[in-house]
Amino acid sequence: MGIHHHQGEEVPEYVLNSSVEKLSVAYDSESAVYQTSTNFGNKLYVVEGSEYGGNSPINVKIFDNITRSWIIPTVLGMKPIHVGGHSAVLLNNDRILIVKKDSELDDCIWFLEVDTPFVKEQKKVFGTEVVAWSKGVAGNAPKPIVISGPSGVGKGTLINKLMKEFPSTYGFSVSHTTRAPREKELDGVHYHFTDRITMEQDIRDGKFLEFASVHGNLYGTSIEAVEVVTDSGKRCILDIDVQGARSVRASSIDAIFIFICPPSFEELEKRLRARGTEAEEQIQKRLRNAKAELDEAKSHGLFDHLLVNDELEFCYDNLKKLIASDELTNPLHGSTMKNSEVLVSDVEFKREKTFLHCGDKDLLLLHISSLKGGAPGRTRGLDVYPVESSGDGVNGITQL
Repeated sequence: MGIHHHQGEEVPEYVLNSSVEKLSVAYDSESAVYQTSTNFGNKLYVVEGSEYGGNSPINVKIFDNITRSWIIPTVLGMKPIHVGGHSAVLLNNDRILIVKKDSELDDCIWFLEVDTPFVKEQKKVFGTEVVAWSKGVAGNAPKPIVISGPSGVGKGTLINKLMKEFPSTYGFSVSHTTRAPREKELDGVHYHFTDRITMEQDIRDGKFLEFASVHGNLYGTSIEAVEVVTDSGKRCILDIDVQGARSVRASSIDAIFIFICPPSFEELEKRLRARGTEAEEQIQKRLRNAKAELDEAKSHGLFDHLLVNDELEFCYDNLKKLIASDELTNPLHGSTMKNSEVLVSDVEFKREKTFLHCGDKDLLLLHISSLKGGAPGRTRGLDVYPVESSGDGVNGITQL
């Protein structure tokens, strides 16, 4: 049976005969290519990877049942690396759950989004078929905090106080830039230094939350950079303008949005002039931008909270209270399965439940009812429970 499919090639019989109910799996021992095919609407999503793995990512192709032809989609998000086969099942009629076999627990759950809001939007942008990968992560994570405000309002001072008082709680994402590193600047520490062609392509691929051109160089915040901070257990702080905040709001990242206001426009002008570092023309430009940002922040429902910075210590206390109240309403929980080094050898879909086999005896129940986030970042909220297995299914769930 032919396994490598490209435009114009003969369609394998297993693809033509597959049905919505049946999960179709194919393996070509000659080329060691392992495939699953999943029906959605009039299309069949074929996910394939080499059994030998290496560093080759999993590939995606789409077979259109109406035109009887193959489509090579635009693939967004960080792609999973294939290890030793995988299983697939359609979830919520908008994404495919992919479980990698012979993978560690923290790298075995992936989602291929095929009709989520993000994918629908990207289809309009690209004008092509689009799919997007998202890595599944157990438990909830601390929400990133987006802090915006006009120049001179004091948001930098507030953020510095927060970072100084709670150094192990908060972290900054490392921005990307196309400018050359200055003396003593380290790649991955001060910035992710990259070239313009790569960064422009990544922006087109939807990998950036926000970006801007400054003095001929591109600067931006990648979704992956924010997720890395969140993965470490810290709350990522994003100090960005209103336009950037809107980009984050439109993304899959679940964040808190706080806008710092001056007590009055006159006070803001007074603070800007007190700096004594800018020419009148620059001050007027900042004031025009500030007025536009203030109007936008108050009228569009973009921000969850507006904080007036009249007296610094009072404003700082209010900022801490806002963040603390969010932590109470959105408590964190980690996975019930602590050992991420467990190898998942197989997967079983039974009675609308997903079971992960670890070796010969251990069986885990995967909970996927509280998913948050998604492509092109992480899909969070997964939970894993050890279960006792019997010949015909599950005896009981053991809560750790």
